[in-house]
Amino acid sequence: MVTDDHDFIDPAPWITAKPQARKGRGAVTNIAGRYETQLIETVDDGWQPYEDDTDIHPELKTFVTPEIAKTILSRNQSPDIPFSVSLNPYRGCEHGCIYCFARPTHTYLGLSPGLDFETRLYAKTNAAELLRRELAHKNYEPSPIAFGVNTDAYQPCERELKITRQCLEVFHECDHPVGMITKSALIERDIDLLQDMAKKNLAAAAITITTLDHNISRILEPRAASPTRRLQTIERLVKAGIPTMVSVAPIIPFITEQEIEKVLSAAADAGATAAGYTVLRLPWEINPLFQEWLQTHFPERAERVMNRIRDMRGGKDYDADFATRMRGEGLWADMIRQRFMKGLKRYGLNKSRRYGELDCSRFRKPLSIPVKENRNGQMDIFGNPPPNPPLKKGA
Repeated sequence: MVTDDHDFIDPAPWITAKPQARKGRGAVTNIAGRYETQLIETVDDGWQPYEDDTDIHPELKTFVTPEIAKTILSRNQSPDIPFSVSLNPYRGCEHGCIYCFARPTHTYLGLSPGLDFETRLYAKTNAAELLRRELAHKNYEPSPIAFGVNTDAYQPCERELKITRQCLEVFHECDHPVGMITKSALIERDIDLLQDMAKKNLAAAAITITTLDHNISRILEPRAASPTRRLQTIERLVKAGIPTMVSVAPIIPFITEQEIEKVLSAAADAGATAAGYTVLRLPWEINPLFQEWLQTHFPERAERVMNRIRDMRGGKDYDADFATRMRGEGLWADMIRQRFMKGLKRYGLNKSRRYGELDCSRFRKPLSIPVKENRNGQMDIFGNPPPNPPLKKGA
C-alpha cells in the first residue's frame, strides 16, 4: 500500500501464495534453479476470483524441442551404481515423478527443475547416429549400458519419436548388452528386439514400482503407467523370456514405506526374478520441490515424513556420501533393509545371479558407420578421413 509520507510499496500485506497442485503434473511450482541470480515469488494479492481451492492455473502443455547432441553415452565411476555407462535419449521427463533425482539437471539448461522438467523436454534426434559412431570407435570396449537413467526412455513422446527404438536397433545389430529401466508399458512395443537379445543374454529390464496405491501413484508419478499396468508389463516381459526385476524406488517414509512387502509379493507373482530398492534422496532442488509436494498433498504428515528422512540422513535432509546415499543410515534405514531382505527370501527373489550378468563377448562393430562432413567438406569419421568408403548394411 502507498503511505502518505513515502511513495513505496509496503510488503507487509502481501502473503506468499499457497502452492496449488496441477492436474497431471508432479511438481507444484517452477522453483528457481541454483544457478539463477533472480528469484520470482508468487504472492496472493487478494483478488483471487475463486472462493475454493479449485486449480485456477491453465493447463500446462508439454513442449518437445529437437536437439542435436554432441555425445550420447554418459560414464560414471560411482561405487554405489551398478553400471558405468548409460544412455539418455531425452532431457527432462513427462512422467513428472516428484522424487526424480534427475530434476536438477534441467538447471544446466537455464530451466526450472520443477514444472519445466516435466513440460519442456528435449529429444536427441541424432542419438542412434551418435551411438553407431561410439560403438564403431577403434578403442571402444563393450560394457552393459543402462538405457534411461536421467530420463525415462519410454516416456509419452517416445511413442511418436521412436528414438529409443532406433538406439535399441543399433544394440540389437551389434549384439551389445543393454539394461532397460522404465516405469512405462511402452517397453512392450520393443519386445521383439529385447526377446531376441535376451536369448543371447544381451538384455534385461527393470520396472520401477513405487506404490500399488493408484491414488498415491496419480500424484507421485502422474504421467507414468499405473501400478497395475506395470505389473502387467513385468508379466509380459517375463513371458517373452526377458529377465525382469522390480525396482522398489524410492521408499518414502509414511507414504510408500508400508507397501514394501506388497510390492515385492505382487512383482514376484507377475514373474519378476530380482528386486532392488533405494530410499528417498533429496539432493539440490529436489528437497524444496518435495517439501512443497508434501505440504500440498499430505500436510498432516509432512513433518513426520521429513523427521524420518532426517533420522536416516544423520539429522540432515540429505547426505550425498556414497556409502549411505542409496540406503540411508541408522535404525530406521536398517529396519527397511531387514524388511526388504526378508521380503526377497519370502517371495523367492534374487535367487539367481543371472539378472544383470549380461554377455559382452558377442559384441561386433556396426555394419554401417555414419559419416560426417568436416569444415573443409571432406568426409571423415571421428575427425579422420576413412581409408575406405563406409560400409552399407548387408555389404
